[in-house]
Amino acid sequence: MATFRFKFRPALIDSLARYDRHLLQRDLIAGVTVSVVALPLAMAFAIASGVKPEAGIFTAIIAGFIVSALGGSRVQIAGPAGAFIVVIYGIIEQYGLANLLIATSLAGVLLFLMGMLRIGSVIRYIPVPIVTGFTNGIAVLIGLSQLKEFFGLTINVMPSDFFEKLQALTRAAPTVDVATVLIAVPSLLFMFGWNKLTTVVTSNRAANRWRHLASALPASVVVLIISALAVWIFSMPVQTIGSRFGGIPQGLPQFVLPEFSWQLVKHLFAPTLTIALLGAIESLLCARIADNLINDRHNPNQELMAQGIANIVVPFFGGLPATGTIARTVTNIRSGAASPIAGMVHAFSLLVVIVIAAPLADNVPLGALAAILLYVAWNMGEWHEFVRLKQLSTSTRVLMLATFLLTVIVDLSTAVQVGLVLACVAFIYRISSLTSIEAIASDSLSHPLPAGVAAYSMFGSLFFGAVGKLESLIEPSGSEHKVLILELHQLISIDVTGIDALDSVRKTLERQGGQLLLCGANQQPLDQMKRTGFLLRLGERNCLHSLPAAIERASIFIHADTEPEADPNVKPNPAAVGL
Repeated sequence: MATFRFKFRPALIDSLARYDRHLLQRDLIAGVTVSVVALPLAMAFAIASGVKPEAGIFTAIIAGFIVSALGGSRVQIAGPAGAFIVVIYGIIEQYGLANLLIATSLAGVLLFLMGMLRIGSVIRYIPVPIVTGFTNGIAVLIGLSQLKEFFGLTINVMPSDFFEKLQALTRAAPTVDVATVLIAVPSLLFMFGWNKLTTVVTSNRAANRWRHLASALPASVVVLIISALAVWIFSMPVQTIGSRFGGIPQGLPQFVLPEFSWQLVKHLFAPTLTIALLGAIESLLCARIADNLINDRHNPNQELMAQGIANIVVPFFGGLPATGTIARTVTNIRSGAASPIAGMVHAFSLLVVIVIAAPLADNVPLGALAAILLYVAWNMGEWHEFVRLKQLSTSTRVLMLATFLLTVIVDLSTAVQVGLVLACVAFIYRISSLTSIEAIASDSLSHPLPAGVAAYSMFGSLFFGAVGKLESLIEPSGSEHKVLILELHQLISIDVTGIDALDSVRKTLERQGGQLLLCGANQQPLDQMKRTGFLLRLGERNCLHSLPAAIERASIFIHADTEPEADPNVKPNPAAVGL
C-alpha cells in the first residue's frame, strides 16, 4: 500500500552541486538584466491594481527571492503579474486592501498545501482552451483598465465591472488630456518599434549595432527614461509617480501584522480561492514554457510550495499576490541564466535600486506606464487563436469563447469554474460517443447463433455517460431473446454505474426467465465485477473466456427445461474464478 511522503527539495540544491565561477558570471548578468525589466513592470502592475508602486517592487523583491531559492524550476522569476491586475483591483474594491493582504496569505497556505499534497501535477492538465480563453480575457481587461491613464481621463474611481467601466470611459471621453496623450501614444509606438528592431537583420554594420542595443536594453526601460526626462525638461503638466503617490520610499519595507479573525476568513473564501487558483495556473504554465526553452523539467509540487511560502510572507510587508511571470522568466533565460541564483540576484538588484535610486522615479509619467501595460496586454493575448477558431471542434470553440467572455464580463474565478465544467461535459460526451455496442451478425460466426440468443460486442468504456446504450438492449416489458451474450474483449474499462447497468440487465433477463452471459472480459472489468460482488450474482460460470464458449452455454440453456449444472465441457473465464 502506497504511503504519503512529504518531499521538499528546491531546485537550488541540485544546481549548486555542479556550480562554478562561469555559471555564477552568467547568473549575475542575467539577474541584473531581469531586474531592469522587472522594475517598470512591478510599478506598473501595482498602480494598475489600485495600490502604490512600491507594493509591486516589494513583491518582486521578496517573492522573487523566495521562489528562486525554494522553487522547483531553475530559471523561473516570480513577482507581481499582469494576470492579477483585474483580480486584485476587484478584491480591493469589494473587500479593501487589508483584506486583500489576508486573502493573499491564505492563498499562500492553500498553494503550499496543494504542492505538499502533490496536486501540482494535476493542475498542469487544465485544458488549453480554458487557459487561452482566460489569458485573452485578462489581456482585454488589462488594456481596458489602462485607457484612463493612457488618455489622462478624469474618472474619480474606475469601477471593476466590465459594462460599468465602459460607461465610465465613455462619459469621461471629453476630458482627454492632450499632454498625457503626447507622452503615452509615442511611448506605445516606440515600444512596438523598438522591439521590432530586435528582429531586423541587415548587412549594414551600424544598423546591426542598433539591433544589438535594442536586444540588450528593454523597451520599457527606455520609455521610462525618455518620458521622465521629457516631463522634467519641459515641465509637462501630467500625472507622475511623484505627483500621484509622493514618490517611492527610499528604504526597506516594514513588517506589518494585519488583523486576522476566523469570522473574516469565511468572507474571504472566494478571493482566496481565486488568488490560489490563478497563481497555481500561471506559475506552472510559466514553468512549462521555461522547460521548453532550456530543455529541462521542473518540479510542479515544489514550485507550488515555494509560491505558497512567498505569498504567505509577502503580505506582511505590504506586497501583492505573486506568481511566475513569463516575460521576466524568458528574459532570464535569454540572458544566460544557469540556476536559481539568477532570480536571487534579480531580487537583490531591485533592493539596491529602491535603496539608492528611488527618488529618480518621481518624474515617471503614469501615461508611459499605461503604455507599457497596453503593450504587455497585447503580447499577453493569444489573438491568433481567435483567427483559427473555424479550424477547431465545436466543443473547443464553445469552451474557449465561454471562458473568454466570462472572464471579461463576470470574473476569472467564474470563468475557470464554468470552463472546467464545460470541459468535463465535453470530455464525457466524446468518451461516450466512442463507446459502442454492436450486434454480432450470425453469419459472421463459424456456428450460427441459436434461436432466442442475441450477441453484442462492446467497444470503449462502460461508464456513467454511456450506460444508456446498454440499457436500451433489453425492454423491461419483455424481450424476444432468451439469452443475451455480451462480448467484452474490446471493453477497456467499466465503472460502478456500468456495473449497476449490467446488473439491471441481468435482473430483467432473469425475471423473464432468461440469462445474461459475458465473455472475453479484460482485467479491469473483471476486477470491478469481483469487487462489487456482481460476478457472484451473475454466477462465475456465466462469465466465459471466449465467444464460442458463451454460444455453447447459451445453446445448452435454450434447450434445457431448467438451467443445467456446470457443464465440464464449457469452461468459465479463468480470470473470473481466480485461476
